[in-house]
Amino acid sequence: MSKKIHVTDTILRDAHQSLLATRMRTEDMLPICEKLDKVGYWSLEVWGGATFDACVRFLKEDPWERLRQLRAALPNTRLQMLLRGQNLLGYRHYSDDVVRAFVAKAAVNGIDVFRIFDAMNDVRNLRVAIEAVKASGKHAQGTIAYTTSPVHTIEAFVAQAKQMEAMGCDSVAIKDMAGLLTPYATGELVKALKSEQSLPVFIHSHDTAGLAAMCQLKAVENGADHIDTAISSFAWGTSHPGTESMVAALKGSEFDTGLDLELLQEIGLYFYAVRKKYHQFESEFTAVDTRVQVNQVPGGMISNLANQLKEQGALNRMGEVLAEIPRVREDLGFPPLVTPTSQIVGTQAFFNVLAGERYKTITNEVKLYLQGGYGKAPGVVNEKLRRQAIGSEEVIDVRPADLLKPEMVKLRGEIGALAKSEEDVLTYAMFPDIGRKFLEEREAGTLVPEVLLPIPEAGGVRSAGGEGVPTEFVIDVHGETYRVDITGVGVKAEGKRHFYLSIDGMPEEVVFEPLNEFVSGGTSKRKQASVPGHVSTTMPGNIVDVLVKEGDTVKAGQAVLITEAMKMETEVQAAVAGKVVAIHVAKGDRVNPGEILIEIEG
Repeated sequence: MSKKIHVTDTILRDAHQSLLATRMRTEDMLPICEKLDKVGYWSLEVWGGATFDACVRFLKEDPWERLRQLRAALPNTRLQMLLRGQNLLGYRHYSDDVVRAFVAKAAVNGIDVFRIFDAMNDVRNLRVAIEAVKASGKHAQGTIAYTTSPVHTIEAFVAQAKQMEAMGCDSVAIKDMAGLLTPYATGELVKALKSEQSLPVFIHSHDTAGLAAMCQLKAVENGADHIDTAISSFAWGTSHPGTESMVAALKGSEFDTGLDLELLQEIGLYFYAVRKKYHQFESEFTAVDTRVQVNQVPGGMISNLANQLKEQGALNRMGEVLAEIPRVREDLGFPPLVTPTSQIVGTQAFFNVLAGERYKTITNEVKLYLQGGYGKAPGVVNEKLRRQAIGSEEVIDVRPADLLKPEMVKLRGEIGALAKSEEDVLTYAMFPDIGRKFLEEREAGTLVPEVLLPIPEAGGVRSAGGEGVPTEFVIDVHGETYRVDITGVGVKAEGKRHFYLSIDGMPEEVVFEPLNEFVSGGTSKRKQASVPGHVSTTMPGNIVDVLVKEGDTVKAGQAVLITEAMKMETEVQAAVAGKVVAIHVAKGDRVNPGEILIEIEG
């Protein structure tokens, strides 16, 4: 008996998130939508994951408007999104009223299928999102974040699927975000799921280890109903198996997808040209790499770590970080490495390696994790580390969101008139700082998306302009991209040189002098730390909060600053006891390693 296999294409979300840092713009999606809508996909994944963040932070697009435009352009195709359960699209747990409001608005604006997962596979963190999806009359897909460890067994995954079925899910997905599945393990897991519960089974696997197509074949042979693929020009590596390849592989078999291969090939050629446009976001870490089977690090996470190590001049230590990640993961009770736990584990491993001492600095997110703030750890955590991180504080054993008060009224008040709709309030809720900045720039009419570099001519790099034409760069700093035009250079005097720049269209004067001390726009320069009373940071990042003021008396080990790097927050502590005599930073400032941020006299 034949069984048609249904296809979800990830080209408009996960494919470019995996290969091009989520940078594809709506303007490059809409022209091909008419053909995408004719394919007959079961669904197109178009939203969620990092797309919301990237739209607001880099592309200066309203993600809600993108969704509305795609809904209008794809009238015959289900639209799907990835939702991080109680985390929604952010990196913390939101109150239940925020979750319900977000799901309701996503449904109204065009989402038909919600793929809902929790980074800990703690089903308690899925309940409210599932209820909200069902209340909206949409398809709720419960998701298993696949990983391997002593505690992640087929029996455990089947038990999770049965719990999600009891919660009202319409289907279950195996989400292999790092490419850890192997063909025979896939077959065994799918066979067990099909025999123990009644929901359709979806298989989502990244090809990081080069095994995903074989895994999908074994999945359908053992009863899987749906596969996730990506149009070939955005497939393979840290992305997914090519749509055309899987359609061709199953054609004429009992699992024939029924999709038109020639139409898919036309779409593939379109995206082949689109990919060239975003060449500056290509990473050397998105090809096949079987090391993922050991370190379990998703491709996007590796790219992020590489950028941070490069900023530190320590890219040669990538191997040490990759070796440390499994050790940190074991200490934390074997969480799957998927947002946000991938960032939590990866950043802590990064700190451990660069500090030369394990857990000398513990990020706030690791502290919250060890306190139970993200849910129940899959395995047993290192109790010595937990005591070091949270001391005698009580461990949370309830659903973390049970401790959160309703937030929507407060959020509406905080963003005020900048929000023209409930969707704007939710944008602010997801990312308060960049969301507010986006809404302020929209109000002022100053939204400026990052600049795409022209495609280099064959055989060379684009040359700088001639007489009177600025030299242009696109630089990435702490995950944010800026266009820099050098418009002039002053005469060198007293060991200093003045450069005249335009940064994202705004003129700036920058003075370079020895020891990397600099002045930009008249701000005071920061010197390099030289004594224990000089508070500095070991990583480039942003100041989230200053916890002391001048004149305060502090103890050794007391937190005086909170910094953010790699989307994780860290407390910076005083090395000595004494009086705060000078503060050289404020909330929002960018800082570099070794700079004096606060001065303490003992």
